Amino acid sequence: MKRLNPKYIRIAAYILVPLILILLIGGYVAYSKRGALLEKAIDKAKLKAKRDYNLDVKIGSARFTGLSTVSFSDISIVPDGRDSLLNIKNFVVSVRIMPLVLGEVKLSDVVLQDGFIHLIDKNGVKNFDFLFKKKKDSTATDTKADLSNIAHNLINEVLYKIPDNLALNNFMISFKSDSAQLKLLAQTALIKDGQLSSTIKVNDGEATWHFAGKMHPSDKDIDVMLYADNRQKVELPFIEKKFNLKLNFDTLQTKLTKEDHSSGETSISGSWSVKNLLIHHPGISSTDIVFPEAAIDADVKVGTNYVSIDSTSTIHVKKLTAHPFIKYTLNPVKIYELKLNTGWLNAADMFDSFPTGMFDALDGIQVAGKLNYHMNFFMDTSKPDDLIFDSGMDKDNFRILKFGRTDLTKLNSPFIYTPYEKGKPMAPHLIGPENPEFTPLQQISPNLRNAVMTAEDPSFYTNHGFVMEAIRKSIATDFKTKKYKRGGSGISQQLVKNAFLSREKTMARKIEEILIVWLIENNRIMTKDRMLEVYFNIIEWGKNIYGIAEASHYYFGKAPSELSLGESIYLASIVPYPKGGLYAFQPDGSLRPGLHGYFNLIGKLMAIKGYTARDTNAYGFYEVRLRESLRRQIAPVDTATADSLMKQGGADDDSILPVVEEPVKRPNFFQRLFGKKDTTEQKAEEKQKQKEQTLKEQIKAQIEALKAEYKLKIDAVDTTGGRTRKEVRQEKRRLRNEEDEKEKELKDKMP
Repeated sequence: MKRLNPKYIRIAAYILVPLILILLIGGYVAYSKRGALLEKAIDKAKLKAKRDYNLDVKIGSARFTGLSTVSFSDISIVPDGRDSLLNIKNFVVSVRIMPLVLGEVKLSDVVLQDGFIHLIDKNGVKNFDFLFKKKKDSTATDTKADLSNIAHNLINEVLYKIPDNLALNNFMISFKSDSAQLKLLAQTALIKDGQLSSTIKVNDGEATWHFAGKMHPSDKDIDVMLYADNRQKVELPFIEKKFNLKLNFDTLQTKLTKEDHSSGETSISGSWSVKNLLIHHPGISSTDIVFPEAAIDADVKVGTNYVSIDSTSTIHVKKLTAHPFIKYTLNPVKIYELKLNTGWLNAADMFDSFPTGMFDALDGIQVAGKLNYHMNFFMDTSKPDDLIFDSGMDKDNFRILKFGRTDLTKLNSPFIYTPYEKGKPMAPHLIGPENPEFTPLQQISPNLRNAVMTAEDPSFYTNHGFVMEAIRKSIATDFKTKKYKRGGSGISQQLVKNAFLSREKTMARKIEEILIVWLIENNRIMTKDRMLEVYFNIIEWGKNIYGIAEASHYYFGKAPSELSLGESIYLASIVPYPKGGLYAFQPDGSLRPGLHGYFNLIGKLMAIKGYTARDTNAYGFYEVRLRESLRRQIAPVDTATADSLMKQGGADDDSILPVVEEPVKRPNFFQRLFGKKDTTEQKAEEKQKQKEQTLKEQIKAQIEALKAEYKLKIDAVDTTGGRTRKEVRQEKRRLRNEEDEKEKELKDKMP
């Protein structure tokens, strides 16, 4: 082995020794001056907090207790004119030397004793609103922010603020608003040798939570579980009060396994799992929904202008697995992409994995074979009409072995149909030949069959229960108008909803409806003719008017086989809003002019299909006349009021075609829960006032209509023969008392 030349050794010594001496001298000077440097840094921080955020920061004492350890006492932060935000009795923090040399602050050890953070939101005034103030950047340009860099920096900032070792005692975080309150008291929290353990009291002892698991933030390796004492549920009452969402679970586990940034993309790998997750929200379901086991192994990608969940991710719900792809592109235009594919699964595993309480009608069903569900959605918000939507389920030897709670074949023979109004059962109807009101399909006017199919489901006889093009157009229309203007449910879906399900407008009911339609259509449980026949005999056509026989006699005094083209188009128009049917007429029995356009629309579509001849006279609009005995119930009202009354109490707003004029906006659950909110309390109050004013106007219109109705009834008493004057007075008095009671009921609903 060749020996080093002594000459080179001497040269190296001449260079290194002075450098080491300089570092030692600099270190000694820095060490001796560190107290002054600390005070200067604290003063600078206080000034910045006051100047930028209007915060009064006080520190009782601050001193070095080691080479890189600082001890603080009596720390307080109070926003100007607001309640105290933070107070800490003792706080000791150490940083790692090497990251500090490289310009990064990585916490090594933290000791915190006796402190609190109080978040207050009272009467629109927050003591933490400074957090939302944007910092002014004089160097900022119009260049869009790089989301991948932001994500990478944010993750590292968070992880670097988690110490390698933590000892926390008696620290409370509380939140108090006008409607909710939450207290979390961390009695202990300890991170030692990469292991986390903690004990947290919730709301003065209502529950005890624990965070426990592996915590190696420097290595980006985290595996933490949240659970409650004594096998209790982790309850989240704050969320329930705030969003009317009941949410609890046994355990929640979070894992972070990888974070990498390269080539303009940040990749984050991890998993989230939950056991016995219970969800209850009136927008989701009327009952509790329970997921015994649910998890996602997620690969999240953050690019310069997009966030996505990669298709390598996997969703697990008991035995059910699916691979999602979700991507949201922010600029230059917003683009939404969603794909879901289960791959081929055992049908029994799929049905057994449905959450408890979600599909009550299918509870207990037994199936065999294989199924594969796939869905593809793409929308460029600058071109919503070109959106892509496709959803379907493939089957391989799929069959139903046994029906569960609901026998889906019951509609093939006579059955009892019980309609519901606001959750209450109405008078039952026998759907079968034994009922004189039952009308076989062949005895229903072709005009009516064709008019209703044209309005509700033009491809009824050729589709498999769903009209993808109609659903696609519905999504595009609703997005463009920002309102629920056009539905996408065909006749099969409406039949299933009426025959097997409640009328509640929930997400679970809608998904259950779709699944039952698929089962009926793909297993040929019913013929199309039978489906249409039952549909016409059970749907609502007016207040307490069920079935086409009742409807045709009620409105026109004739049998369903005798309905004209105009009468048929009118009946088709009220299918989505049956309770407002009478308001389509004027006191003389003719139709309101506002329906003229609807008649032309449906009539032209029927003519194109060859169902009727082309007509320049609005396809029977001018020949429609309400049965004379009903005309006295029609009070003179203006067009706007009539439109409003027609839309009240709609039984089905899911029709494929829009009805007369657009329905009122109905935001879905996710919009209500996570949608963009007004930035000020004033806007929220104005919106509420507008709703109340609209309701007042509707009630006033109902009162006017009520008065007009009873005026006609009271006037009619005078013309009634065979009564004495006393009997006439008594009858009028009875009618006036009845009118007063109903008017009082309406006024009680006034906001």
